[in-house]
Amino acid sequence: MELKGFRALDPDGYLKKYELLYQGENGTKRYEIVSRHSYGEVSEIGREVDGVSMVVFRGKKLLLLHEFRLGIARNIYNLCAGMALPGESVEDLCKRELQEETGLELTKILTVLPPSFAAVAISDVKTRIAFVRAKGEPRASGEETEPITSRFYTKKQVKKLLQTEEFSSRAQMMAYFFSEGLFEGLFS
Repeated sequence: MELKGFRALDPDGYLKKYELLYQGENGTKRYEIVSRHSYGEVSEIGREVDGVSMVVFRGKKLLLLHEFRLGIARNIYNLCAGMALPGESVEDLCKRELQEETGLELTKILTVLPPSFAAVAISDVKTRIAFVRAKGEPRASGEETEPITSRFYTKKQVKKLLQTEEFSSRAQMMAYFFSEGLFEGLFS
């Protein structure tokens, strides 16, 4: 596939819509994406890092958020996550989002993975995954339209949730790894 064209379809909304035209052996393929960013050239797509998703531990428990997501009209289990403010460091972003969404205090950043794409089929949203420790008791938060409850879960509790509840893909993957004991080295 060879990229042959790029144009903005709706460059003024919160999510900007773009069209990419590809040429392949079987003809032309038209593809649409959305982005939070305004682009003048196709080479700019995917350069910006938008935010962070956090895998949060307290002792040997994993934090999961249960939140209503407007885009899918239902509650799901998710990781604590958020979008960065202009110029905000990863550490400051983690502190702010953890406090805003859960009331918890960040105590340590264990590691931060390089940026990765969050929804490549439809968007160029790029985030980091941070593994962190926190202290305190989670509290409910969020806006009226997107309420959030959060709590810490044991491996056994997470295993049960994985069989009965809906998750975001990243949260499901991290919850599975946690339930299988694959994060044991992060607890010490």
